[in-house]
Amino acid sequence: MASKEGAAQAFAPVLAAVATMQGNVPRSEKTQAHEFLEKFQKSIEAWSTTHALLQSPDVPVEAKLFAATTLKGKIVFDLDQLPPDSVVALRDSVLGLLVAFAPGPRPIQTQLCVCLVSLAIQMVEWKDVLATVGSALGSSAGDCVLEFLKILPEEVTEGRKINLTEDELIVRTKELLEDNADQVMHLMIQYAQSSQTAATNPRLLDCITSWLREIPAAKIVDSPLMDVILKALDNDVSFDAGVDCVCTLYRDTRDNDESLPVIQALYPRLMALRPKIAETAESEDLEAFKGVTRMFAEAGEAWVVLIARLPSDFRGLVEAVLECCARDWERDAISQTFIFWYELKQYITLDRYTDSRLNFQDIFSQLVDIMVKHLEYPSPEEGETDLFGGDREQEEKFRLFRHSMGDVLKDCCSVVGVSECLGKIYQLIQQWVGKYASQASNEHVPHWQELEAPLFGLRAMGRMVDPEEATVLGQLIPLIVQIPDQEKIRFQAIMALARYTEWTALHPETLEAQLNYVISAFHHSSAEVVQAAALAFKFLGTDCQKLLGGHITQLHSFFESVLDKLKASSQEEVTEGVAAVVSVQPLDKIYDSFKMFCDPIMQRIMNLANNASDEDGQRAVADHLQLITIFVQVVTPIVALGEENPAVKYCGEILPIMTTIAMNFTTSTPILERVCRCWRYMIISYRTAMIPLLPTLAQSIASGFEGSREGCFLWATDAVVREFSEGAEYVDQATSDAVYQFYEQQALAFLRILNDLPPENLPDVIEDFFRLSSDAVRYYPKKCISSSLAIPIFTAGVSALTLQQVEPLIATLHYYRDLFSFAFDKPTVSEFTSPEGKPYSNPPEIREAVKQLLVSQGLGLAQRVLTGMMFTFPGDCFPDASGIMMTLFELLPQETGSWLQSTLQMLPAGSIKAGEAERLLKNVSDKVQAGETRKIRALLQDFTNSYRRRNVAPRDGLGRLEATRFRFSG
Repeated sequence: MASKEGAAQAFAPVLAAVATMQGNVPRSEKTQAHEFLEKFQKSIEAWSTTHALLQSPDVPVEAKLFAATTLKGKIVFDLDQLPPDSVVALRDSVLGLLVAFAPGPRPIQTQLCVCLVSLAIQMVEWKDVLATVGSALGSSAGDCVLEFLKILPEEVTEGRKINLTEDELIVRTKELLEDNADQVMHLMIQYAQSSQTAATNPRLLDCITSWLREIPAAKIVDSPLMDVILKALDNDVSFDAGVDCVCTLYRDTRDNDESLPVIQALYPRLMALRPKIAETAESEDLEAFKGVTRMFAEAGEAWVVLIARLPSDFRGLVEAVLECCARDWERDAISQTFIFWYELKQYITLDRYTDSRLNFQDIFSQLVDIMVKHLEYPSPEEGETDLFGGDREQEEKFRLFRHSMGDVLKDCCSVVGVSECLGKIYQLIQQWVGKYASQASNEHVPHWQELEAPLFGLRAMGRMVDPEEATVLGQLIPLIVQIPDQEKIRFQAIMALARYTEWTALHPETLEAQLNYVISAFHHSSAEVVQAAALAFKFLGTDCQKLLGGHITQLHSFFESVLDKLKASSQEEVTEGVAAVVSVQPLDKIYDSFKMFCDPIMQRIMNLANNASDEDGQRAVADHLQLITIFVQVVTPIVALGEENPAVKYCGEILPIMTTIAMNFTTSTPILERVCRCWRYMIISYRTAMIPLLPTLAQSIASGFEGSREGCFLWATDAVVREFSEGAEYVDQATSDAVYQFYEQQALAFLRILNDLPPENLPDVIEDFFRLSSDAVRYYPKKCISSSLAIPIFTAGVSALTLQQVEPLIATLHYYRDLFSFAFDKPTVSEFTSPEGKPYSNPPEIREAVKQLLVSQGLGLAQRVLTGMMFTFPGDCFPDASGIMMTLFELLPQETGSWLQSTLQMLPAGSIKAGEAERLLKNVSDKVQAGETRKIRALLQDFTNSYRRRNVAPRDGLGRLEATRFRFSG
């Protein structure tokens, strides 16, 4: 009695924390409970406490599930906490718990099965796993045995989280799976034949599915289990598990030549299920219909090579998939066929399968009709105006679904031919015009869905249509600009026209009507239609720029009349359109055209800046600055060397204004980012033509960074470093030297800022600085590596590696990797060649300077990288972090080995297993001695991943506790 009371007292705090996690309590209390349970899961006491929880009759079922999940984590990660001679006793106790929970609840039963499998993987001396488990559970616990058998291959194939060597895991996998496969199949057949409910038991089917990792599909298909799988499809309880099983069988037959006998056996049995398509559709059993569709579609995906090779033999399967598409009344299953249609198209459009393409053309032609019909918006319920009854999630789902359907229409174009597909669209539009045009007005358009859907289809096919198409578009485009002004139809018509602007450029006779149609839409009452018009205008301006080049004055009047009425994204699109027309003006008119469009924008910017007292006002300034940037990006005249660039002339006029704005808004990130973006593109677009403005621009960037401490100024600096580096074409040495001094000026400013503020306050600045420094090392290696700033920048990077955000960490790690590459004869990151055009050769003094830098500063970096991999780095940082360690071992093997050892000695006591550090150090030493430094990377990744999973990463089970209370079923 005393022991029971003691056990109850031991787990009372755990029960209280679990209750807190599930209860309606303040967030702070839940956080405290979460932290307590996380520590408990990793403690030695958890071994006995979890057993006590599971064995106590008075503990709530949710707490028992938590205990079972915790026990699983202990077995996977913390088995070394127990004396080796107690592991067999642990196995026996888990077996006893599993026997106790064999009747349920199933979630606990499942976790205990995982516990047992995880033990089986690690107890390499335990050879009779199946016999032991089967004997313990007995014949009356058939479902529990099936659960264990299902989980066994799932967990063994995930065995990398178990702390075994690769060789040990390979041997154990063979013992547990390959050597047991025949016995497991015999057990499944025996169960199926002895139980009248086997075919309706989803656990048996799940078990078959799981063991298809090991048992070839051919054996299953030739066994009594195949009948069980097919019978399962006739029962609601087992239907989903049966579908999963059938689809898993396909996976093993993807090598069509090798699996031909299996496919020949499966195919007729699958086709015998085709009546289920109509049956489930007519009964409107959506889940069953989706399952049937999945079976046929995934069969098509698996056997697509045979379908292409033997179109007559497998035509029935393609027709079945088509029938699934046609009968999908809810448009909820059809997406499962999209991959099949794409893959079939990929094969039958190859020259070798021309006969197959001809064989399936009629099916793809029908598919066009089906897809266009499915593209139609739903008709609203009587009295409803909202097409989706207010269900915005359903509306978004439909929108995404339509675009996927558009991809299928592209596939159809490849098989059937563009002209036939366009012809179908033309016929549908003509058909609507013939039936309803006389009844239509702008206020009322009958059956508008039947017109809007083919317009969407036309838009979707745009990428497939050659600009020189001469059969259908000449009739179709003039028809589109005459259709009624209903909101969704007008939107779709304009978006369709936007996809065919390359065709319009080759058919100038259609341009005026389209341009008028698009421009008139800027005054439409629908915001969506106006947005579509802006996008269409962008493409008309870009693709028909030469046709519109003589209309620059009219375009300016239009631009000024609509600009202030548009939202920011549409302003940008219209600006791209007019900028494209400005870009094709004669050279002597570029400056005037540039000025004509941009001066009014600059005036707007100054007016807005004078009144930008809040966030919205500052955002408006930033949005208009972006319009100037678009002109700088698009208008890039070709000017002979030594002649003044008219675009640069205009940039010189606005540079002081932009500098003033930047200095007046040093706390407005949107404005500063847009100013820097504009300056950056001035450099990128006009390169050496910007040299006269470079001193002023550099001073503006430097002053902006000093005044704002915003990383965007370093981003702009990066463009200067890239374009005016040593050895760059047409850049003199004086300019190049000045640019390097500019970089050092920015680096000093950054180091002063980092001295004032902790890294966590500067993630964006750190990211931009180390991206800039990577480029500085690439373009100015000698200057950077021999600079007095080399050590301060190096140590600043070590401080930056304490961050946990991905982007600044990646930028910093890349800086080190770029720097270290100059310790080798041929740096992989060198961006320039010698004047003779030969690849850059790294001088010995630079190689030695990098090594000396590492000798003096490497300890701090190695410790920071290793602890980052063990504790704080996001997963995306691991490849670069381990790459740095590999390079350190390659350059300084002895020193790096001692740095690794000193880092391991700093780890908390008990956080690594006995002998684990010694084993790692020995393996690393062996690789160094053998000259296999690249293999060290894998050793370090395996060690740090294992350490992190055991000591840092949260264990399973806590997330469940924060959810609502479980409903358990036996």
